[in-house]
Amino acid sequence: MERTPFSYRKVLGEIIASAADLLLPKCCAVCERLLSSNEKGIVCGHCWSRVRVIPYPRCNRCGHPVDRHTCRWCESLPPFVRAARSFCWIGPGTGKQIVHALKYDAWTRVADEMAQQMCRVTFPGDVEVERTAAVPVPLSRVRLRERGFNQSGLIAQSLAELWSVPSWPHVLERTASTRSQTQLTPGERLGNVAGAFSVPIAARSSLRGAHLVLIDDVVTTGATLRASASALFAAGARTISYMTFGRAPASGDRLFP
Repeated sequence: MERTPFSYRKVLGEIIASAADLLLPKCCAVCERLLSSNEKGIVCGHCWSRVRVIPYPRCNRCGHPVDRHTCRWCESLPPFVRAARSFCWIGPGTGKQIVHALKYDAWTRVADEMAQQMCRVTFPGDVEVERTAAVPVPLSRVRLRERGFNQSGLIAQSLAELWSVPSWPHVLERTASTRSQTQLTPGERLGNVAGAFSVPIAARSSLRGAHLVLIDDVVTTGATLRASASALFAAGARTISYMTFGRAPASGDRLFP
């Protein structure tokens, strides 16, 4: 009987990994529970199981749950936006805590796991064929300096690799430091980000005729995505679609299947 070759390097690697887990055990970035050895990410399976995925049936264009073939979310989409998708609700479940772990606790590795979940969401066939690049919604220079990273840029980079398209973080700039959208009314949100984005002259030639997918962590009213998409469309992009990790529900939305 032929024996399997003995690998000292493999055994040494397993010993080092076991020692690291013993001395420096990994904790979930959301609930701080100790992660088991078979959990490869930094968000535990229990926290992922508590995420409230957007339920079906969904509108084919905006991805919002529909009842009796009616859809209210499409009304907020400009005509040049082909489709919009989100992975989960922000509110019920653990989606909000996962975003918080990335955005405010600087667990940047969470972006990879978020992108893996987002990649499971399907777009209309023409979007999946045509999408040219993933474009993250940019932060202002002040906010980027404070945080040290753009959470949407990290998600876009991981998602672009999974989609086998490039990530274009430099084709869209935030030219004005706006107030946080969190505490603003829908009307105030639109005014707050109006004209806040622009496309550098050097990037405009690459946008001509492109179908771009705007990436953000969370969408609430869609004001930020709309202002971003308007800047890209004005600079020559043919079509824009939206992809976010989370979507904030409005009154009357169907939260569960």
